[in-house]
Amino acid sequence: MNAMNWTPYNDINEILQQLLFGVRTILGANFVGLYLDGSLASGDFDEQTSDIDFVVVTAAELSEEMMQELVAMHGRIGQSNSKWAMELEGAYIPLCALRRYDPANATHPYIDRGGCQLRWEHLEMDWVIHRHVLHQAGITLAGPPIQTLIDPVCREELRQATLDLFNFWWFPMIENPTKLQHDGYRAYAILTMCRMLYTFKHGDVVSKPMAARWAMENVAARWRPLIEQALVWQPAKPMDNLEETQAFIRYTAEVSQEYPKLL
Repeated sequence: MNAMNWTPYNDINEILQQLLFGVRTILGANFVGLYLDGSLASGDFDEQTSDIDFVVVTAAELSEEMMQELVAMHGRIGQSNSKWAMELEGAYIPLCALRRYDPANATHPYIDRGGCQLRWEHLEMDWVIHRHVLHQAGITLAGPPIQTLIDPVCREELRQATLDLFNFWWFPMIENPTKLQHDGYRAYAILTMCRMLYTFKHGDVVSKPMAARWAMENVAARWRPLIEQALVWQPAKPMDNLEETQAFIRYTAEVSQEYPKLL
């Protein structure tokens, strides 16, 4: 079984080939397509820090038997020797729920990076952003073009989803920085704030490095050293910037208050 050249990384292509073969075998006629989004699609993939974001589209909801077989399949992939075996992150979404994000129809099989346990999970508002990336830049591994399965996401929807995501996930870290204790997560947080600021301003999504470069030119000079530090961070490289990261999140919260004026 020869891996396709979907990405510039042979070892990632090999894992994706395993995933595609497995889901096609298990889902049969229920399989519609397999697509990449996230950093591999948007152009900010980093071999040191990124994961592999995917979406499997199904014709209908999974049966319990299919779900059990997929759980076992992901377990087998997770035990392989590949460095990417634990970096798969994605969801299985039926056609009826894919076209637009509907919080009332957003509970689907989902696997998070760092583990190999497929489970049912409610997908939050960040899946509006996922759909935008898929529609704009999604990579088709198998199936019809993803743009035929997802509606375009307008600027107002992107801004609102970004605001909701910020308030749900990031704003609490101003007072409770538990998740920010890890240097890598702080770097991720800083770059994510840059991307959120870009979305608030432009109603669009760009890669985190591109957003960071934009932010260094368009936000207060105070934040430039912090953003530069996040851009060049590498695993195991210490950063003493917890309070400054919280302050940058607080700054993003202040900017987000201007959001209603952009509608």
